[in-house]
Amino acid sequence: MLLDHLAVSGETLEQAQSYVEDALGVSMQSGGEHAVFHTHNKLMGLDDGLYLEAIAINPDAPNPDRPRWFDLDRFSGSPRLSNWICRSDALEEDIALLPEGIGEAVALQRGDLRWQMVVPASGVLPFNNQCPALIQWQTAKHPAEMLPPSGCRMRRLVIAHPQAKELETAVKKALTDVRVVFEVGSQDLMAEFDTPHGIRRL
Repeated sequence: MLLDHLAVSGETLEQAQSYVEDALGVSMQSGGEHAVFHTHNKLMGLDDGLYLEAIAINPDAPNPDRPRWFDLDRFSGSPRLSNWICRSDALEEDIALLPEGIGEAVALQRGDLRWQMVVPASGVLPFNNQCPALIQWQTAKHPAEMLPPSGCRMRRLVIAHPQAKELETAVKKALTDVRVVFEVGSQDLMAEFDTPHGIRRL
């Protein structure tokens, strides 16, 4: 299991995009629309093989027949870093290692991209969304390889939660990444980046 990408949610896609661009000083690229969950996104490639996603409910799409991923149905307030997503090459094995309630695999596509995403029936990931979502790509190229370089590199991702130790124990059964840090505290996600404008944070 590897760190794959980070999601910044907003009440609108324009708000989420502006938050990322203002914070990092770099423009995001066109993304697209997601069937099944009826969301849309903008993207930014990172120098370390990861990417950033700004995501929101698509107001022009119909309501889905199930709760949206990333708990977007309940999202409100200012745009913020809301989720982290890990890539799996053995989805069922990694589901078994992560906390109960991680969800079940849903087949998805956007343009030429094909993937499976593990989504809880409620839309809410364990530890009130601080647990990583799981994705398994089914295309030859990872999306980060298709994005122009941004000059940004993630330095670290801090996951703060009152039960951070329990979450860390569960996640580190499948993920070892020195950039991912768990801290006991009020629930929060913070990512730090090297950018063309110096160190910036989301």
